[in-house]
Amino acid sequence: MKTAIVAGCRTPFTRAGSILKDLTAVELGRIAVREVLARADVPGDVVDELIFGTVVHDPRAPNIAREVGLAVLPDTVPASTVSMACASANRAISDAAALIELGNAHVVVAGGAESLSHIPIMVSDKLSQTLVEASRARSLKERVATFASVRPGDLVPQRPQIAEPSTGETMGEAAERMAKENGIERQDQDAWALRSHVRARQGQEDGRLAQEITPVYVPPEFDEVVKEDNGVRPDTSLEKLAGLGPVFDRDYGSVTAGNASPLTDGAAAVVLMSPEAVKVHGVKPLAYIRSFALTALDPGWQLLQGPAYAAPIALERAGITMDDVDLMEMHEAFAAQVLSNLQALDSDRFGREELGRKGKVGHPDPERINVMGGSIALGHPFGATGARITTTLARELERRDGEFGLLTVCAAGGMGFAMVIQRA
Repeated sequence: MKTAIVAGCRTPFTRAGSILKDLTAVELGRIAVREVLARADVPGDVVDELIFGTVVHDPRAPNIAREVGLAVLPDTVPASTVSMACASANRAISDAAALIELGNAHVVVAGGAESLSHIPIMVSDKLSQTLVEASRARSLKERVATFASVRPGDLVPQRPQIAEPSTGETMGEAAERMAKENGIERQDQDAWALRSHVRARQGQEDGRLAQEITPVYVPPEFDEVVKEDNGVRPDTSLEKLAGLGPVFDRDYGSVTAGNASPLTDGAAAVVLMSPEAVKVHGVKPLAYIRSFALTALDPGWQLLQGPAYAAPIALERAGITMDDVDLMEMHEAFAAQVLSNLQALDSDRFGREELGRKGKVGHPDPERINVMGGSIALGHPFGATGARITTTLARELERRDGEFGLLTVCAAGGMGFAMVIQRA
């Protein structure tokens, strides 16, 4: 049994703190799920399950999937939230495919959402414990007394960092280190970033990106409509990118705000069906999921190199080689990460020493990689990117009359995800 990708769509991806800043991840998720069901032309009461990914969880809605589902689907549809850093939506999609393959579901909606404009601000352990004690106090005098030991330093808010709990290293620092260790030059990173913006702008101008996006009416007046991603910079150039200073190693670094993905708000979703459901509902799939693979490595080493390990496994499980891949979509957390993974895939030494193969895995011609740009230009709402990539790959395979597509995503914790899809 193969799982069909029937439809996919997303909200515009907008820079955190910009035009969609007043919408929560739950609200963005509702928009994406409502629209993808309409595009699949199936009613909500045929959905067996909703699986949604997110990374920066709202403590008030820890199961974002259920909150999204209650607004869009019958309340009898179970919903679960998954979290696998930047591959969260991919994990949601692969979990949904597994349900369908086992025969435990026929129609599943999967995807993810993130609002990085709404990052929970934490307080110190001391202040947290004091607030709990104060809530238990029986009188105003007791409540005031509990704060006697609190010092000014305990009141400083603690903003979450995109850092590894195991090593303390931020993702940007890891990308910087990978660039140095793998010999990824600054000019090559900037060139990849430029191509991301150029290709994304082409996708906006020719309407391909618009076909994947549902417009969002901005509250509270709902008189402003967002129709496209606002991180694409058509006026950028190699000269402008070269003028940006490094962020994570200000003296000797090469990773800048220009060759890294921005913090972003957005949501994306896909509808998946079993072959039986495809026949029953009379829909035409975009593609079928052939295989997927997840890998993990030491986060203190090559944190974002997981795709180079996951891709060959997914290809082998699909029964194809890299030579059979017509299009490839790679999540662009950083240009350094993309180039490091492509370098590894094209390395005989990496193939022999790290993968136990006779030689390199290889990769498609760069002209067939990220044909409408990637996360550097389009943005990266952590929990949603995987569903965006899946939708783009499926639609572009159809448009270009390709057969096989490969997608890869790196994720915090040293994890990697890869999936092979086949045009229907």
